[in-house]
Amino acid sequence: MRRFFSGLWRVITFPFRLVWWIITLPFRVLRAARDFMLTEPNEESLGEIFTNLAQNEQARAMFWDHVEALRMHLLRSVLGIAVGVGIAFIFTPQMVDFLAVPVGGLGALKAIEVTESVGVFMKVALLAGIALALPYVAFEFWLFAAPGLKRREKFFGLIGIPLAMIFFVGGMAFTYYMLLPSALPFLLNFLGIQAQLRPQSYFSFVTGLMFWIGVAFEFPLVIYALTAIGLIQPRVLAQQWRIAVVIIAIVAAAITPTVDPVNMSLVMLPMTLLYFISIGLSYIAYAGRRKPAQKTSVEEGAS
Repeated sequence: MRRFFSGLWRVITFPFRLVWWIITLPFRVLRAARDFMLTEPNEESLGEIFTNLAQNEQARAMFWDHVEALRMHLLRSVLGIAVGVGIAFIFTPQMVDFLAVPVGGLGALKAIEVTESVGVFMKVALLAGIALALPYVAFEFWLFAAPGLKRREKFFGLIGIPLAMIFFVGGMAFTYYMLLPSALPFLLNFLGIQAQLRPQSYFSFVTGLMFWIGVAFEFPLVIYALTAIGLIQPRVLAQQWRIAVVIIAIVAAAITPTVDPVNMSLVMLPMTLLYFISIGLSYIAYAGRRKPAQKTSVEEGAS
């Protein structure tokens, strides 16, 4: 009889409990996120980790738990990319039209193979879907790495995800609005020879150029991350700026589709500016890294 009344009470109170669960869900999520961000990892050296894996059964079980967690993050990342590609499929015709504007629209392109237009459609949709899903993929990798990061590293890693997307999109926008309008006329009329554009070659050229310059624009964030983990010091970056400019010139020459100095300068100047921005970010990361170390040394001296 007690079981009957208990089940009846659960049925009667279910709507109220459901409403309460929905109302308190945001607060529980915020509390869990706060606890997750404030949790500090256990400090262990690489040698200690390998020793525990070799001698401790519990450590090996935890290792395989991490491998399983990585597998789930990778699976969710693949699903996120699939969703991104699915969304990109809806807008691919508009994106193809947009990318063809620098050469006068799709009417200026002539396909010579039966499946060429289909291949272009699929390639643009795939690249756009991957670019759309990149923030989510980065977030999944951050979720996997966050338990081993300190509070400050978690915070800046989370902020770096949208910043990385902004830099990447900025690089692609720079390519489309600044580089292509000046590079294409030079390429299409080089030596007075009028080029006949094919969709496959044109869209491969445009998407590849936008992608690699977008990646190059991520340089400041990479420098910040490397400084934050102690692999690079800002003083070295500031002292070696002349060598860096030479390397940037070589990279710009490799990325730039033309051989003239004007278009090479269009790529080299923003990359040089990004290098000096990365020096400033490196100083910020270095200062943030030194404060906890100084605090720890002071506490050890007081004890």
